[in-house]
Amino acid sequence: MGGLRSFCALSLALLFCCGDVDLLCGNANPAPESETIRGTVLNSVTHQPVGRALVYSPDNRFATLTDSAGHFEFKVPSREPDRRSERPEIFADSGGISVSVYTSGPIFLMARKPGFLSSQNSYPNTPPTPASPGQKDVTIYLMPAALIAGRVTVADPDSPERIQVEIYRRQIQNGRAHWISAGTFTTFSNGEFRFPELSPGAYKLFTHELMDRDPLTFNPRGQLYGYPPVYFPGANNFDAGSTIQLSAGTTFEANLTPARREYYPVEIGIANTPEGAPAGVEVFAGGRGGPGYVLGYNPQTQKIQGMLPDGSYTVSVSSFGQSSATGTVDIGVKGAAATGYTVTMVPNASISVNVTEEFTSAETRGDVTQIESFAGNQGRRGRYIQVSLEPADEIGQGQGASLRQPSGPEDESLVLENVRPGRYWVRVDSGRGFAASIKCGETDLLRHPLVVGAGGSSDPIDLTMRDDGAQVNGIIEIMSTVAGASLNSGAITSARIYNLPQFNPAAQTQPHVYLIPSQDSTGQFREVWVSPDGNFSSQQVPPGDYQVLAFDRPQPELEYRNEEAMRKYHSQEKNIRLVAGQKEELRLHMISGSDEQ
Repeated sequence: MGGLRSFCALSLALLFCCGDVDLLCGNANPAPESETIRGTVLNSVTHQPVGRALVYSPDNRFATLTDSAGHFEFKVPSREPDRRSERPEIFADSGGISVSVYTSGPIFLMARKPGFLSSQNSYPNTPPTPASPGQKDVTIYLMPAALIAGRVTVADPDSPERIQVEIYRRQIQNGRAHWISAGTFTTFSNGEFRFPELSPGAYKLFTHELMDRDPLTFNPRGQLYGYPPVYFPGANNFDAGSTIQLSAGTTFEANLTPARREYYPVEIGIANTPEGAPAGVEVFAGGRGGPGYVLGYNPQTQKIQGMLPDGSYTVSVSSFGQSSATGTVDIGVKGAAATGYTVTMVPNASISVNVTEEFTSAETRGDVTQIESFAGNQGRRGRYIQVSLEPADEIGQGQGASLRQPSGPEDESLVLENVRPGRYWVRVDSGRGFAASIKCGETDLLRHPLVVGAGGSSDPIDLTMRDDGAQVNGIIEIMSTVAGASLNSGAITSARIYNLPQFNPAAQTQPHVYLIPSQDSTGQFREVWVSPDGNFSSQQVPPGDYQVLAFDRPQPELEYRNEEAMRKYHSQEKNIRLVAGQKEELRLHMISGSDEQ
């Protein structure tokens, strides 16, 4: 048995030597021809080279470090593989032995280094840089990360307690600004904290509550103390806190000093709690929304319990599950325990959606394809319409709502279930036509948010669908300056010319066109992808007045619902007015990243 194993091992070794590693044998396949990709990694702010940065392809086929001058190079195969062979070829170069994996398109490269933002930790994400075999001038830009650092100082600097600091970032979602949590940091023993690897943008900073339980002074039967949240630089609520504006590579010092205050027990009873349903509790100080204060839910006693300092608070309780409910109660803490309060839970609202169809043509095969992708096997109307609610609150991501699943194949009803009290923007996605009107009573939901009160019922949403929208076609062009050009017979030193670009969709930087409705216009926002040849087309655009902008990449942070924020683009936009059934042809100048700065 041992001899057989030795024979097999020897056979495999011989097969390996004369088979796979052909470049060591006389009958070896010649090493494939290779070409070199050379480039440089630069700081996007200073344009200085970045040394010792890791340059790599997202699929991990290539990786190298830049030298002290920020230079890098890869050797890649330059010819197509022999498709009859299923095994990869092996070739050697000065950098070692690499497995040749051939591609018909460009190679995408990324870079990272501590202290700089990579595509994973930047907002929005940075797309890879395309490169082709033989290219000698690839430039990859790394954006230096911003940093917020500081110290939290409490009354007793020698206290072993550490306090949590939380940071919120201002992000744009569907053209509107929201404050979203961007992480927490528990201070070091000396009170210091750091938020590294931050993208440019607007931030707010605050401390979490901290109960003072110093073992030398703590008396569970005596007066209890704690440190309420403090919002940088020293405000007592989120709205009043200052906004920290960070640019790339900057360091901002933010020091916080919570004040020690008396804390008192709080206990709130709950009525009509769905049995066994978990519950979440939110506490708003002084009637203002925002994070900071905390109370907990005790499922054994079905009560809300915790501790708060003197002040006025609104406590909101929400249960989860199919039979969800919400309740709120206002409480006051005034130098003693706050007890005797009760919050009554009320089932969340169910809102019907009534659809009126004013279509002028029969469904097309393309419409049916889109319809089926929206809502599976819902009824005839439900197949092509998806209605959802997006919270209008500026703080946090909130909880929206979408159409419930049909109860059976004959169920054509459209109902938004488990809608908590609050303000919502109504969003309608359709595989056919467009939403010409969205109303709840006399409220125009295309212009104003839907207000849902407590009580478990709401007026229906009336939705009118049409298919006589306008069609917008066009092409985008790149404006460039050519020195020493001549125009007709006269020589000039420079001239601006317009090129019709060729874009590579795989580069993830292909242009986008945005149709932004003017204020009080009947139009609706549209985002349009641009094809590789620079052409774009959008059908079923609702009639109205629009400003049209073309960018060289997607703009997830475009605050298009803020007229003041869009003012900087007024000189670069094209204004159009669309009527039903119109076909509009456009030529747009593309706004590049450098134009925006």
